[in-house]
Amino acid sequence: MKLILDLDTGIDDAMALAYAVGSPDLELIGVTGTYGNVYTKVGVQNVLNLLEMMGKPEIPVFLGEKKALTQDVFVRHEVSARIHGENGVGQVELPVAAEHASQMDAVDFIIESVKKYGKELVIVATGPQTNLAAALNKAPEIKEIMGKIVIMGGALTVPGNVSPYAEANISKDPLAAKILFESGLDVTMVGLDVTQRSQLTLEDLQAWKNCGTLAGEKYADMVAYYISQHEHSGGTACYLHDPSAAVCAVHPEWFTMLPMHMTVVTEGEAAGRTIGDPMKLREANPNVKVCIGVDSPKLEAHLKEILMRAFLGN
Repeated sequence: MKLILDLDTGIDDAMALAYAVGSPDLELIGVTGTYGNVYTKVGVQNVLNLLEMMGKPEIPVFLGEKKALTQDVFVRHEVSARIHGENGVGQVELPVAAEHASQMDAVDFIIESVKKYGKELVIVATGPQTNLAAALNKAPEIKEIMGKIVIMGGALTVPGNVSPYAEANISKDPLAAKILFESGLDVTMVGLDVTQRSQLTLEDLQAWKNCGTLAGEKYADMVAYYISQHEHSGGTACYLHDPSAAVCAVHPEWFTMLPMHMTVVTEGEAAGRTIGDPMKLREANPNVKVCIGVDSPKLEAHLKEILMRAFLGN
């Protein structure tokens, strides 16, 4: 399966990246950067550093949009700096990659890749959906040939994590998410409904530290920092937000999905709310599948296996 990851890297994005590198079922053809957990340029540099550390410097990385469609500038929230560290990787110092980001723009790379691979290509987006919406706005013809899109974002049956209504990724660019949901494309929403049901613990990280590679050691340190910021567990476990979306692209059978015509509230107190489109409740063939359940034991065991493969260079 050919894959593009669209990341705002971010510690859980870093885990999704390692999953894509380690999975024998995925061919990661490129990574597109966006804003959110960090500024776009910082996130792209994090990806370059992580790929080189895992022995995959040849995978191209592209700078994407730096702000929401309707914003003049993106300002990083202090909560993101706390959860992911000032540098986005838990204050862990990574060796700086020799490779640089591609000169091609991320939006153009997405458009070119869709035209080249069509429905063979899966896109997993774990930040705001701005790059995807920008690609659809720039080249609307790609909708006819575009394959599956899996996003980490949204909340349907549980409260949001930045407001009672909104999840963080959707809240940063509600209009982009609305454009994606209403595009008619095959979209799978992996939101807080399922990402908060799966976890990694401090005990899980010990095997990474013991594997004898720099990647294992640095990832253990990053995720240990991330775990320390999870108050729900008393700092002993973290949710698996972005990795859940990456796993869902390969193993959708582990998820319970509700097909719906979805939309996003873009203004007012409920901005960022992901909800069924009230104008399409009676329409057939909904294009969005909302994940509302997950086999967490399978997901957790599989993720740990694939991450270890990535850290060992298998």
